[in-house]
Amino acid sequence: MIEKLAENIRNNVEIIQKQSLNPIVDFVRAKSYKNERIYSDYGEDSASIKENKKLLLFTTDGLRSEFIENFPYGAGFSAIMVSVDDIYACGGTPLAASLVVNYNKEKIGNEIFRGACEGSRKFKVPIIRGHTNQNSAICSLAISMVGEIKKEDYISAGNAQIDDDIILIVDFDGKPGKASKYYWDTATFKTSEQILYSRKSMNEIAAKHLLNSSKDISNGGIFGTLYQLLTYSEVGAEIDIDLIILPELLKDLNYSIFDYSKMYLTTSFITTCKEINTEEVINLFKRYNLKAHKIGKVIKKPIVKIYNNKEETILFDL
Repeated sequence: MIEKLAENIRNNVEIIQKQSLNPIVDFVRAKSYKNERIYSDYGEDSASIKENKKLLLFTTDGLRSEFIENFPYGAGFSAIMVSVDDIYACGGTPLAASLVVNYNKEKIGNEIFRGACEGSRKFKVPIIRGHTNQNSAICSLAISMVGEIKKEDYISAGNAQIDDDIILIVDFDGKPGKASKYYWDTATFKTSEQILYSRKSMNEIAAKHLLNSSKDISNGGIFGTLYQLLTYSEVGAEIDIDLIILPELLKDLNYSIFDYSKMYLTTSFITTCKEINTEEVINLFKRYNLKAHKIGKVIKKPIVKIYNNKEETILFDL
């Protein structure tokens, strides 16, 4: 079972695509201009720029043309949400967004903007700038978002420490999305107050300095996100598959760990912390209606090992 799960994860196209980005990142890092005001950059959910005693946070993302064409409203909403969670993942607070929208059918464009404005209202992030092409050959949507945080509170994606506990945080109050069975929707059906309350957990935990590292779970799923965090931190991990708990609704729908490992889990994070902080971290997220549980340990050897009480295998060499 463990080896089959490992093969299933390795063949996830979302993870393969993330792995293929490494040479591009290396090239841009080596060739682009440097500035001493940059506090953090590649590998972070939100890059940061020094601004007096604070950090100005910056994140950007793009959505796939097929998704935009088939679910333009969802694409507009998702554009806001993914960037919001990039800001919250490092403990920050979103401030404003900018969109670049290209389309060739008025109905698609209208739905993109309707979804983006609904996301703007629900997450309370104003859209302050943009660029629009109404006669594009293809549909595309990109977003940039800025936020802020006190410099001392910033949680990096690249600071996992050897012997840290790995804590998976998931909003169990969700449902499979309309666009894909592998999309865990925790936002579209909730009030602004509900979705912002759960995300404020990251502000509190950042202020208390309880975490060493954090990333929000992206379309690469639990293991794609973990792969990135460990790569940036230059460490490895051992993951007990039996400790990964599925939401009851997914169990009722006959989802397995094979399905769950592929899911884009919104309002969810992979974090690491010192073992002495684990109980406090779990209890803090519980107060914000999020399920947090330890799933493994950070190790020195640059591998990801997955195991249960019967088997083990090397998932990734990092």
